[in-house]
Amino acid sequence: MTEKTINTRVREYAYDELDAEDRQLVEIAREATRGSYAPYSHFHVGVALLLDNGQIIKGANQENAAFGAGTCGERSALYNAAANYPDNAVIKLAVTAFHNGDIVPEPCAPCGVCRQAMIEFETKSHKPMKVLLVGRDRVLALDSCHDLLPLAFDEF
Repeated sequence: MTEKTINTRVREYAYDELDAEDRQLVEIAREATRGSYAPYSHFHVGVALLLDNGQIIKGANQENAAFGAGTCGERSALYNAAANYPDNAVIKLAVTAFHNGDIVPEPCAPCGVCRQAMIEFETKSHKPMKVLLVGRDRVLALDSCHDLLPLAFDEF
């Protein structure tokens, strides 16, 4: 048997420590929560993506009474980007959420399905996607989607 350790590098920032570009992306993600449809969970997720052409794409979760038919905010934004800018890489993604009218206190992390979708986009572009997980006062920053899902289905 061989035992290996997997390390994930995460940087934690106070909101006011973010550079102007990251702060703008976080604000757009917060704004994107207004496009959320979450009558069941009341958990409104907003996402903003920065593409390598400078375009910013928003996404928000869309719930459905048939729960499996809903779509998370991350995949909403990623698929929007792919449909409208198929040749552009996502270089940065910010995700945040509001619950019952208040921004979530802790940084919001994507579900497993969204993590795998993010890996697919990162792998397709051959460029790392910086990930910002945003809470009320602090932001966790990761250099790649692989830091969120180190044992992902990947190129074989």
